[in-house]
Amino acid sequence: MPMFKKIAFFILAFCAFVCAAFSQGIVTANEYFNLVSEKYGTIKDYESTANIFIGERRMRGRITYLSPNMMRIDFSEPANQAIVFDGKKLIVYLPENAMLLTQDANSETMATSEGLSLMRRYYSVSYETSQTPVPLEEGSSEEVVRLVLWRRTTSEAFRYIKLSINPNTKMIRRLEAVTPANVSYIFDFLGYEINQGVTEQRFKYDVPSAANAYDNFMFSQ
Repeated sequence: MPMFKKIAFFILAFCAFVCAAFSQGIVTANEYFNLVSEKYGTIKDYESTANIFIGERRMRGRITYLSPNMMRIDFSEPANQAIVFDGKKLIVYLPENAMLLTQDANSETMATSEGLSLMRRYYSVSYETSQTPVPLEEGSSEEVVRLVLWRRTTSEAFRYIKLSINPNTKMIRRLEAVTPANVSYIFDFLGYEINQGVTEQRFKYDVPSAANAYDNFMFSQ
């Protein structure tokens, strides 16, 4: 369950990121971060394939986002697993355990533009090297601008969060976060489809009748 608490943090923090819009500029790392945020602020909805790596574990799914703060992941690996955030409640369904984990969004977890402000408060932004694009990984012909968000205090869930950004589209290609125990959480985003007319109905989740429900799992022991 701790793994899914961190995935839940990802979903909420990422929703907070995409629903904020700031002033434009490409001078400092903070300004580049703001420029990317402004790009996401223009997006009404998108879908993307996501490859997710948690340590040595690989997962794969389809991400759907609707402005201002709805997100859903339907997994093909593991099959039938789902994570849904409808702006008010986070739902995680784990079919192998027939578990349904839920978390109501309150003043601390609500994914709004204020969430990004909190994230910026606890993480400082820098370029990994510079704003010059670099290969996504060794041997790759795909180039990205890489930002690193470093935690300001030891109480944060991740030591750092690394964003690899397509320099042309200003869309996040890869998001990597590393815990104090050096466990990495990596999201690879592939094949964005933007502004396709996604509706709120997409975020209605039909709970399997046999699922065992656990409420407010993010704050449980």
